[in-house]
Amino acid sequence: MTNHAEEAKELFLKGYNCAQAVLGAFSDVTGYDLETSARMASSFGGGMGRLRQTCGAVSGAALVLGIVKGYSDPADYEAKKQHYALVREFAERFKEKNGSINCGELLAMASLNAKSGGAPEKRSEEYYQKRPCPELVYDAAFILDEMLNDLPAKDI
Repeated sequence: MTNHAEEAKELFLKGYNCAQAVLGAFSDVTGYDLETSARMASSFGGGMGRLRQTCGAVSGAALVLGIVKGYSDPADYEAKKQHYALVREFAERFKEKNGSINCGELLAMASLNAKSGGAPEKRSEEYYQKRPCPELVYDAAFILDEMLNDLPAKDI
């Protein structure tokens, strides 16, 4: 069995953004290869294009939930309701563990100057030491695994 949490952390440490790391770690579940996953999630880094909004790890997890348990019929109100409840449950569990689902707030809690916009920061040893992101992608993947394991097998 894949350790999605460790894999997500490793992908982040290789340079993938938070959303790419989480979605990419679940390639065995989603059926998408790493390149496709990275492209699909590329816009969600830095709280969506460095806007410092919803944490990319949370966005990546929402993408996995959509692929695995999403709805496709816009008239299926019940499926939509159930799916949104899953996303809210994930967000609540992530927020319980980390204090927020907002990228800027998470970085501020780590005493970082969380400016929006501009070019992404270059990855270096110092970058990885000061950022909470490796642990956030780990937490997102761990919570997501717990949730997916709680779903009936036919639903995954």
